[in-house]
Amino acid sequence: MGMNPSVTTLHTSVERRPFGATDLEITPVGIGTAPIGSVPGVWWVNWGPQDEADSIRAIHTALDAGVNWIDTAPFYGWGRAEEVVERALRGRDDVLVFTKCGTMRRADGNDYMDLSPAAIRADVDASLRRLGVERLDLLQIHDRDPSVPIEETWGAVLELVAAGKVRHGGISNHRADEVERALAVGPVAGLQVEYSVLARGVEQEILPLALERGLGVIVWSPLASGFLTDGFAVAALADDDFRRTHPFAALELDPLRAALRTEGRTAAQGALGWVLSHPAVTGAIVGVRNQREAADLPQAAAVRLTPDERAAIASAA
Repeated sequence: MGMNPSVTTLHTSVERRPFGATDLEITPVGIGTAPIGSVPGVWWVNWGPQDEADSIRAIHTALDAGVNWIDTAPFYGWGRAEEVVERALRGRDDVLVFTKCGTMRRADGNDYMDLSPAAIRADVDASLRRLGVERLDLLQIHDRDPSVPIEETWGAVLELVAAGKVRHGGISNHRADEVERALAVGPVAGLQVEYSVLARGVEQEILPLALERGLGVIVWSPLASGFLTDGFAVAALADDDFRRTHPFAALELDPLRAALRTEGRTAAQGALGWVLSHPAVTGAIVGVRNQREAADLPQAAAVRLTPDERAAIASAA
């Protein structure tokens, strides 16, 4: 994509980190697009009403502030998020585009995984069309599909790399042994995992594996779907917002938010600093829905916690 002269880029100095052993360098925070893909009545993961113009302004604000990557998926609104991303990125070539593959829609609106080579190829071609790009910077297999051997799946991803449709392949939400099996087939650029002070399961095997094998790690839901942000209230959510029935909704989180918050630091910044301070973590995905949230990203990207601060927050959780 060529640069559009009408687009103004006002990059601030946001740190960039090497993503595993690849040629990619990413900012510590990236733009998440699950909330902007929210389509009430179409996608069961409803985040409440979202205006498309707000979404596009949020993406532009984050990019102009120096954030250099965006993470999306066909699953988010069944293609809507990728379509919004395409409209937001027209005329820009200053952003790395990451997406996923393998999540399929049932007739009843539910989803299932299909990581067969044919499904992956079709998914990628559809994403390239929706995103308006010739090549994806990172393609991630979205979730586990036990019906297809990971070796077969990973071979198909590497074929897309060889064909020039994908720069690098990544693995999302898989077990450590499956990652090792994929590595035996060929290079894995990085992993995407759920990680927050409320979701720490990956600390046992996945994050140590990433450090040992030199893999990049980007984390989803570092703010626990918004539960770790100041002012979050379940009662204020739309009636059909999926977070009303989320397990975190039953927790008393005010003490944890207070531990994350300090003078000059919001709870959200503390939560992001907590995950970004882990040595295995390269970047964190933040779903921004408006310009105000997007403008906060560079400051959040700079927050780092000491081991003692991390321990105190973990104890509060």
